[in-house]
Amino acid sequence: MKVLFFIGALFLFSACGGDEAVIGNRTTAEFENVYNAGKVTKGEIIKAKIKVKNTGDYPLVVGDVEVACSCTLASKPEEPIKPGETGVIEASVDTDKVGMGKFSRDIRIIANTTPSVLVVSIQGDIQ
Repeated sequence: MKVLFFIGALFLFSACGGDEAVIGNRTTAEFENVYNAGKVTKGEIIKAKIKVKNTGDYPLVVGDVEVACSCTLASKPEEPIKPGETGVIEASVDTDKVGMGKFSRDIRIIANTTPSVLVVSIQGDIQ
């Protein structure tokens, strides 16, 4: 089902005017694969902005972002990221829903990149 959503999202973006993203065109991306929130207080909402730079020759289309637990939310850029430009994945972690001590929560970014799944880990230490 998620594959159909991703293909549908790519089709929708490819229909947008101007700089069209064509289905099947792969690009490359550069990003920090770890967002370190440092020491945080239990109950704090961690807000992460993960920058993704399109280092390839075609528009970068983020089809979906997936999180592993209900403590984490993430949103994707709605428009394709043009070659050479940077987009932002916004994510938040509700530390009330995470145990004390060190934690790590992964966000999977599914896009027309090589590889097609990029993983960013939000890490911290809940005091």
